[in-house]
Amino acid sequence: MPESALVNRPPTHAATHISGTPEVLIAGGGVIGSAIAYFLASDPGFAGQVVVVEPDPGYQRASTPRSVGGIRQQFSTPENIHMSAFGASFLRAAGQHLAVDGDGPDVALREHGYLFLASSGGHAVLADNHRVQRACGADNVLLTPQQLAERFPWLATDGIAAGCLGQSGEGWLDPHALLHGFRRKARSLGVQHLHDAVSGITVHAGRIDAVRLAAGRTLHPGVLVNAAGARARELAAMAGVDLPVHPRRRQVFAIECRAALPGCPLVIDPSGLYFRPEGTLFLCGISPPVHEDPDCLDLHVDADWFEQRLWPGLAARVPAFEAVKVRNAWAGHYAMNTFDANAILGPHPEIANLHFANGFSGHGLQHSPAVGRALAEHIVHGGYRSIDLTRLGFERIAAREPVLERNVV
Repeated sequence: MPESALVNRPPTHAATHISGTPEVLIAGGGVIGSAIAYFLASDPGFAGQVVVVEPDPGYQRASTPRSVGGIRQQFSTPENIHMSAFGASFLRAAGQHLAVDGDGPDVALREHGYLFLASSGGHAVLADNHRVQRACGADNVLLTPQQLAERFPWLATDGIAAGCLGQSGEGWLDPHALLHGFRRKARSLGVQHLHDAVSGITVHAGRIDAVRLAAGRTLHPGVLVNAAGARARELAAMAGVDLPVHPRRRQVFAIECRAALPGCPLVIDPSGLYFRPEGTLFLCGISPPVHEDPDCLDLHVDADWFEQRLWPGLAARVPAFEAVKVRNAWAGHYAMNTFDANAILGPHPEIANLHFANGFSGHGLQHSPAVGRALAEHIVHGGYRSIDLTRLGFERIAAREPVLERNVV
């Protein structure tokens, strides 16, 4: 059996202090599962036991540490904009929120902005998205090609009709620090972790009745949260649910450039390629076209991808990138919601104690604070209290009514 984020080699020992009836069992201990655990344990209205099951506690294959760490409010869906706004607010004070015995994580938030560039063909969509973002309170501005050239003289504006720049609340952070900050704080609040994997689910009378683990234990949780990332579809299938979330490989290249790019934000080219500074290097990547993007769970890096698919576009947009060296490269996974590219959140309409936190399509890190708070609110209080995320529920999947997110990188 291949290595899996759900079914993995059972540990040689299992903790014995976890009851068979935890109030909430979270399948997946990445940044989403850890955020949910933290917000549950922090809620004064919740007094139950929270257990997180994670087969890869070192996060060697997890998506979170392999992310480029972006956070932006430049989405087309209002819910995503509001989630990112809360995320930025939370991250600014993450060291205080997640402190344990006075020691908090430094998530290294850098609010250097996102710059979405549009060709003439994409100008109308960029402007429409900007109107939605501004209506939701986002601090961004539309720039003409002349304004772009004046502000970013290293940027070639050939074929560019406009750009949208985030002036605050956008940029990047340290994914590893946020993940471990959530996890450490949750543990200090009594959340328990199992190095194990879900291997089976029993549904009875419209509820999750039992969850079997690879090491042999069976738990009977009051609530099961699917936070299994790229393996979410497999876990949902164990409960008889068809979840349109697919694992898609994304490659990241760290390149060295001799020239400095003053004021460089995270840039999104009309071709879909992106780049941003990381210390003395730049991180960059591009998603493959749909017909070249099959389900994939390996972490192979295609060395030719950079030279053939990425470098030509980089050099065309930033002439200084004509002379670069690849210093590092890695791959990670998007949990891609192929239905509408938006997260699937909250309870299943027919299996009341099965909750979803899936299908973030590359946006999970930045939305983890808001999703953690939202799922905790729904589990503890029976509904959303802060941001109404009802439109992102599973009901839209069953009804075949997509809530399409147009800004997927």
